[in-house]
Amino acid sequence: MSRNVENNKMTELEEARLLRAARDAQTHAYAPYSHFAVGAAVLDEHGQIHAGCNVENAAYPEGVCAEAGAFSAMVLAGGRQVRALAVVGEGAGLVTPCGGCRQKLREFASADTPVLVGDREQLRAEFTLAQLLPSSFGPENLAP
Repeated sequence: MSRNVENNKMTELEEARLLRAARDAQTHAYAPYSHFAVGAAVLDEHGQIHAGCNVENAAYPEGVCAEAGAFSAMVLAGGRQVRALAVVGEGAGLVTPCGGCRQKLREFASADTPVLVGDREQLRAEFTLAQLLPSSFGPENLAP
């Protein structure tokens, strides 16, 4: 199955690689306080995958979300467009990006960008950025 992602195709293989990268990143999470490890991975416009994990801090607001780490890795490597995002975490509920990470994603992604949500075993849900962040504010809102 191929998905149409803003005139790009995300294949089943890319989806599998993206989820695997997020799962691998999750194993490196530093979560000594919440014990809630999260991994994330983004597929950029060059077909490269960049991963991140959450990194907690004793001063809770100073921690870094997995998605933010993945976005930073993408930018460092020269990527500027997210074609897809995968987030992996454990628990009964879906582990979707927090509000701040949804806004960070908006900087680099279009409304129809897929956001895959999984756990260690399976893909549990798929959303678009527009579903997670409707009527959002983005870079084009700042155009003169």
